[in-house]
Amino acid sequence: VYVIIGKKNKSDLIAVIGQSVFGLEVYKELRKEGHTIVGVFTIPDKDGKADPLGAEAEKDGVNVFKFPRWRLKGKGIPEVVQVYKATGAELNVMPFCSQFIPMEVIDHPAHGSIIYHPSLLPRHRGASAINWTLIHGDKKGGFTVFWADDGLDTGPILLQRECDVEPDDTVNTIYKRFLFPEGVKGTVDAVRLIAAGNAPKIVQPEEGATYEGIQKKDNAKIDWNQSAQALHNWIRGNDKVPGAWAEVDGQKVTFYGSSLLDSGATAIGQPLEIPGASQPGLVTKAGLMLFGNDGKTLLVKNLQFKDGKMIAAARYFSSGSSASVELTEEEKAFGVWKSILTNVDAIEDSTDFFKSGAASMDVVRLVEEVKLRASGCQLQNEDVYMNTTFQDFIQMCVRKLRGEDDEEELVVDYVEKNINNMTIRMPHQLFINGEFVDAEGGKTYKTINPTDGTAICDVSLAQASDVDRAVAAAKEAFEEGEWGKINPRDRGRLLYKLADLMEEHQEELATIESMDSGAVYTLALKTHVGMSIQTFRYFAGWCDKIQGCTIPINQARPNRNLTFTKKEPIGVCAIVIPWNYPLMMLAWKTAACLAAGNTVVLKPAQVTPLTAVKFAELAARAGFPKGVINILPGSGALVGQRLSDHPDVRKLGFTGSTEIGKHIMKSCAVSNVKKVSLELGGKSPLIIFSDCDMDKAVRMGMSAVFFNKGENCIAAGRLFVEENIHDQYVKRVVEEVKKMKIGDPLDRSTDHGPQNHKAHLDKLVEYCQTGVREGATLVCGGKQVSRPGFFFEPTIFTDVQDHMFIAIEESFGPVMILSKFKSGDVDEVLRRANATEYGLASGVFTRDISKALYVSEKLNAGTVFVNTYNKTDVAAPFGGFKQSGFGKDLGKTC
Repeated sequence: VYVIIGKKNKSDLIAVIGQSVFGLEVYKELRKEGHTIVGVFTIPDKDGKADPLGAEAEKDGVNVFKFPRWRLKGKGIPEVVQVYKATGAELNVMPFCSQFIPMEVIDHPAHGSIIYHPSLLPRHRGASAINWTLIHGDKKGGFTVFWADDGLDTGPILLQRECDVEPDDTVNTIYKRFLFPEGVKGTVDAVRLIAAGNAPKIVQPEEGATYEGIQKKDNAKIDWNQSAQALHNWIRGNDKVPGAWAEVDGQKVTFYGSSLLDSGATAIGQPLEIPGASQPGLVTKAGLMLFGNDGKTLLVKNLQFKDGKMIAAARYFSSGSSASVELTEEEKAFGVWKSILTNVDAIEDSTDFFKSGAASMDVVRLVEEVKLRASGCQLQNEDVYMNTTFQDFIQMCVRKLRGEDDEEELVVDYVEKNINNMTIRMPHQLFINGEFVDAEGGKTYKTINPTDGTAICDVSLAQASDVDRAVAAAKEAFEEGEWGKINPRDRGRLLYKLADLMEEHQEELATIESMDSGAVYTLALKTHVGMSIQTFRYFAGWCDKIQGCTIPINQARPNRNLTFTKKEPIGVCAIVIPWNYPLMMLAWKTAACLAAGNTVVLKPAQVTPLTAVKFAELAARAGFPKGVINILPGSGALVGQRLSDHPDVRKLGFTGSTEIGKHIMKSCAVSNVKKVSLELGGKSPLIIFSDCDMDKAVRMGMSAVFFNKGENCIAAGRLFVEENIHDQYVKRVVEEVKKMKIGDPLDRSTDHGPQNHKAHLDKLVEYCQTGVREGATLVCGGKQVSRPGFFFEPTIFTDVQDHMFIAIEESFGPVMILSKFKSGDVDEVLRRANATEYGLASGVFTRDISKALYVSEKLNAGTVFVNTYNKTDVAAPFGGFKQSGFGKDLGKTC
């Protein structure tokens, strides 16, 4: 290794030699860095259209040269070389160059020439490096910026960056995810190193060097005598260009969208004979299943015929392999295009409705005309916007008219159980990009029923690579997919439809929630599920009401400038939720994200994943596009951490412990300064004055502590009772506790179900033992119930002093902590109530309105309940401060 010593001067004179959008982005970034571009050398215009790099440079007034070739018979063309040398370039930057550049041009500048190559040299030298990275099944990919040589990709290495190659990556996905964005940055970084005099020259090793020829259609034919993995790699390595193909039914068919299937995967479908294959393919509802010579399988989603027509592989037999669609007389009604696009001489397959001059009113007319002429074809305006060419529009309409479902059928591997007088059907896999899939390596874990401690089912356990796949799907859905194109009211319509589906399945959802979390069924139905449905309906109404504003500015005159703001979605939102209200916490955070137009990757609590994956199924059936919602059951240490660190996640919402919240906040800051909202621990004080309504204070005090088995973030963690009513209050609540029925949460008469999981039960036992050791009076409860499952007795402590552990720390369980305060000493009890690092919720009971207002103003909490408790509503913002976190769920301000 040695270092070039160059001038530390940002105005180095650079010639950019290359083409394409990649070359354009490198050019723009170099100009932003302050470098002087003395010339852009690109390819000639094609069909009257300039290359993007040349077009941009011409706009900037930079000299642009479009030579068809640089050399002839291996030698530089003198006239071309002379024009280049006249620019005075001190460095050649070649971001993407398809032309052969003579060595006298490469070696001419003082700082030489650098070139971008999309592989980790010396591996995959040659023009199809990305293809061969995938074809060879490399686990790592990346790019190299090297000192240009004679075109054999053997020059010294200046800079390399690598990435993981995902199992189902194609040339397009790995390029868009890493090679393009990071390649632009890397090329600019290389120039920065040269300008600083710190650019290395590392001789390429010969060990591991490979050179593969350019991939063309002729040599992309599939050899079927290979394993399923090798077939998958060949197809994805040629996707989209040049396209892996084979002879099927006597014609050339190209295969796209390959993915490996799990070992032993079976499916029902129609056999398709493929010459040379070890066994016939299978056209299924999910696509075309293919078999390797090892008996393992892969799935192909799309097929393209020689004439360019592409179909979903699942439709091979229903659509036929014919390129044309024979229209009936009724279907010819779609010729209404001709009467609308009067300025177009002839309607061809490629004619674009909007590029031909159509406007929004023409969309309405087109839809209504088709409905009138072909009553069986029920179009929506959105169908026109999503199928803008005549060919796409015709095919979409014909499918609708013939009753052929254009949507891919959702494939769900259910676990079925007969319970609670119904049959529940539970998905148990990850949900990524609109599909239920196994985790990498088929890893699973058992989710446990807290009622009896038995396993409910195996659930897929997400790995880091699964997180990356989910984030990539969410990012693509946000940036490139249908989700980013639909208007806000259509977003709202999807959210309303999802809420309706949840309502249709509310008993099933409540049963799953009860079985997986231990929530009493009646509470699960009313609150866990009921409020979730309300949340989606509430935010559905906000979709088209998210508005910016106009702002008067001092510079408004004389030029009459106007400043206005827009509120735009942020992108991929990660959500990490707790186990106490699995579905409701999902709804609180997800509904707002979706209403604003974001996409979501959500990690449910590892111990309560089942309603989240059932929710994913309902979202898919509601019509949410692929990638918008992704659900990843798994561990917080792995999945949660990867989401916190991921550079493509733009916001993370977390509900959980303060300790983990601090760690997440740090990770989000270090990774990419992503936005964060945190709803963390609490030790909510409830102050009960002697002038309260005693019956109400007892009833609501019980609810404040024992609601949802005490597994409630805003539970009253400590009750301060005025001394002259203290003993009476204790007597009353003990009487009420003794009436509570502990039992099966699916029994409608049960008041108190099991704690969520074994580790939490053990923590509660230890918590109460600590209270007894420190001298608090255990009035009742404090131990595990003697029966199968994770049941804990409702507990009451009195004589709790401020210094005690149970006075300071949250139990997150059915434990009432009671302390006296002196009669009339309002400020002293406020001091004690505020002597906590938490500030989530609080409450006060008094008939004195002045006292209620004074106390509520002085209590340091995000929510103050007055003469009530636990009364949350989807329209009211919810959140805390201090070490209870920041940011709001629910309401307009979320």
